[in-house]
This record gives sequence, structure tokens and C-alpha cells, in this order.
Amino acid sequence: METFRVGLTRDFLNSSGQLAMGEIGLQKLKDTSGVTLEFFHEHLPEVSAKQAEGYDAIISLAPRYTQQTLEGANLRLSVVARLGVGYDMVDIEALTDHDVILTITPDGVRRPMATAVVTLLLALSHELLAKDRLVREGRWQERTSLKTAGLTGRVFGSVGLGNVGREVFRMIQPFEMVHLATDPFVKPGEVAGLGVELVDLEGLMRRSDFVSLHCPLTPETRGMIGERQISWMKPTAYFINASRGPIVDQLALYRALEKRTIRGAGLDVFEKEPIPKDEPLLRLNNVILTPHTLCWTDECFLRMGMSAIDSVLAVLRGEIPSYVVNREVLKKPGLRAKLEANRVRWRAISGEERLE
Repeated sequence: METFRVGLTRDFLNSSGQLAMGEIGLQKLKDTSGVTLEFFHEHLPEVSAKQAEGYDAIISLAPRYTQQTLEGANLRLSVVARLGVGYDMVDIEALTDHDVILTITPDGVRRPMATAVVTLLLALSHELLAKDRLVREGRWQERTSLKTAGLTGRVFGSVGLGNVGREVFRMIQPFEMVHLATDPFVKPGEVAGLGVELVDLEGLMRRSDFVSLHCPLTPETRGMIGERQISWMKPTAYFINASRGPIVDQLALYRALEKRTIRGAGLDVFEKEPIPKDEPLLRLNNVILTPHTLCWTDECFLRMGMSAIDSVLAVLRGEIPSYVVNREVLKKPGLRAKLEANRVRWRAISGEERLE
């Protein structure tokens, strides 16, 4: 009986070949009969057809997946299980055309992402980096010149109200802030327990003291926050983005920060990553910049890894995993045939056939 082959993208490993962020739950796969797993031999920004060949499942971190990825002669892939909630690096249509499921890990990333957003909220409100500079530059006597923003009664506005946005509101409840959100897919009754007022985007931008993005990058959200939307913000307001960089017109945001028409920003994501060395944002002292890793903790990677592994094992058993992105693929005969073949293989591997 041929084994169920699982590949992991090389970017999980550091230059020494060790897991860069610690344990991701691989022992669960290793303990499963009939499963073999291995890391890709090299990291490529886009997974090649040769890399994808021969695997039943791929557990993936950052690489892109395109039509070319799936054109291997020995493609038997059933699922790409991506760690994280974004999937803008994946050609969804290509995966669906080749009868491949894409899963994500919202259950693993929800709390770590919310914690990252709260980290930026607190760092901005307390002018943390400015205070750090005062000490390092020997300007202790200027400490009373910094005006910081208390949170009680301030307005926190979330653009998007999915898993992460809701978790942020749960975490900041003790701060006694006013909670606003805008999300065309959410009805008031769904979030009544969070004490969130649903408003339109303009109302949120105008009223909020902290605007935070919690939405995926889609054709509809790309460039959604531009010069006009930023102009609605208060001059005392802060902007937070730990979602996806291209949702925001980065030049427009820079201009607002440079002219101080808004007070500051905390950014974990950018239009281009890695951020170019000549990026104007790097010259500003009223913005906190982190390299799209703010939520990357040992807890985050373990939770995401376990979620992705659960998806892979579900496919091995011939079942539909949780958190499928391209649900239209579930109707395709090609995928159903793969799942049935996996189900037969699993029954043989697990000994279910012998028990009947």
C-alpha cells in the first residue's frame, strides 16, 4: 500500500534546518500509520511543479501557488493546508481546476493575531517608541512633553468583523472603550454580546480614535483605504494594519503621517514585502513597523500547525476538512474520487477492513 505523502514548504526551517518558530505539532503526523512527511529541499517564492509532484498533501507557509505549480505530470495532490488566514498568494481557481482543496487555520491564528493588534494599540497609545528614544538619547528631562492617549472612553473601530476582529473586541473589553465595526457580511444580532455598534466605513473612520483593519485581501478590499478614507480620520487618530498591506494606499498613508493629519500608525504589513530600503515610511518617527511577524509566537505556530495537520488527516481519512476556502471544489468528481481513494487507503492502513 502506497503511503500518504505530506510535503512541507522549506520556509518552516531556518538556515540550520531546524524549525524556525518551534514545534508545529508534527508528531501527530509522524505517529500516524501510512504517512510519510518531508520538507521541500529548497525554498522558492513560488512552489514549482516539480516540488508539488508526488505529494498527497502540502503544508504551506508563505510560497505562492499558481497554475504552473499544478501542471506536474505526477500531480496527485488533494489538499494544500496553509498556516494563517490569508490566501492571496494562492491561485484559488487553479487549485479548484486541479481538484485540490485549500484550507486555512483561523482557529490557530485568532488569539495570536488579536494579541498582536492589542500590542500595537498599547504601544501607540503610550508612545512607547518615543519614550524609548528619550531614554536612549539622554533626553530624560523631556519626558513630560510627550502626550499619550488613555483608552477609557476612546473609540476603537474595526474594519472587518471576522474571527480576529471579534477576538480583539473581547480582549479590549476591560479597557472600557467604545466599539465600532464595519462589515457588510455581519448582522447586528451576530455580535450583540460584544457591545459592537455596526456603522458604515465613513462613520467608522470619522469617529474612531484607533482604526484597525481585520479583513482579507480580495479584489473588493484591495485599495479600499485610500486618500479619501484616510482624510476622514481625526488628526489625533491612529491607524493599525496587521491584515494585508495592499488593502491600503501606502503612499496616501505616508502623506497623512508625514503631514501629521493623523497622529500615528502601527503596521505589520506593507504593499511590498520585504519593504524596500527607500520606502518613505522608514523615515518617519510616528509609525511602528514590524516585518509581518508580529503574531508569530510559539503558541501561534503550534496552534496553526495543529489545525493544518488536522486538515491533512481529515483528507487522509477521505473526509472534508474544516476551514475549506474553495468550497466549490467539493462538488467536483475529481476531488470526490481522490477522497474515496484516500478513504479506501485509510481503511487498509488503520485496520478498519480487518475489523469488519
